[in-house]
Amino acid sequence: MSDALPPQVVMLPGLDGTGRLSMPFVDALRSRGLDARALALPCTGQQDYATLVEALRPQLPAQPFVLLAESFAGPLAMELAAGPLPGLRGLVLCTTFARRPVPLPASASMALAPAWPLPPLPPLPLMARLLLGRWRTRSNQQDLQDALAQVPTSVLRQRAAATLRVDVRALLCRIQAPTLNVQALQDRLLWPRSVSELQALLPNARHIAMEGPHLLLQARAEPAAVLIARWINTLPR
Repeated sequence: MSDALPPQVVMLPGLDGTGRLSMPFVDALRSRGLDARALALPCTGQQDYATLVEALRPQLPAQPFVLLAESFAGPLAMELAAGPLPGLRGLVLCTTFARRPVPLPASASMALAPAWPLPPLPPLPLMARLLLGRWRTRSNQQDLQDALAQVPTSVLRQRAAATLRVDVRALLCRIQAPTLNVQALQDRLLWPRSVSELQALLPNARHIAMEGPHLLLQARAEPAAVLIARWINTLPR
């Protein structure tokens, strides 16, 4: 085993993009000796995947790092990892997808356009039940509400629409970095077909399913950090 330090962990957060919901998980990684940080998504300008990838690429470190992405950010990480990233040592995907995560056609994204006359967001209790399931608490529901309140509703709707149009399946064969794919057994958001498709398209990845909801890294920060830190520590240094 080399005495070199493990690679830095750069986390791309989910739909809210703030990193606020990620802090307990990031802290849990840090407590295990990993240099971890959440990289917030820009909340101005276009929110399609191609635009966000180009905004994130220059912010990635030159030194060795692991790219970790959850949910909405998964396709961002897949596209970044498929291109030249000299410092990339590993890729961790959590509760994510390579193309639309729900059984709706891409045309349904038009209904999420900012000008469409729909309620801005589902009620918080419904979102908490969907995203946190039986792991929802007063504390993590408040964290969810606070994170969403920091982002304009138009941005959230653009990102949600982008998930119905994204398709990075053709890029997955170009990912050379060791990959860990973590899925939640009680995920009520992702379409099971999306989960099985991603597993099939990443035959060389390590695939692990954990007890937990879609917001796995928030609801089960400690056990998720143990699992992911253990895998990162096996990477060559």
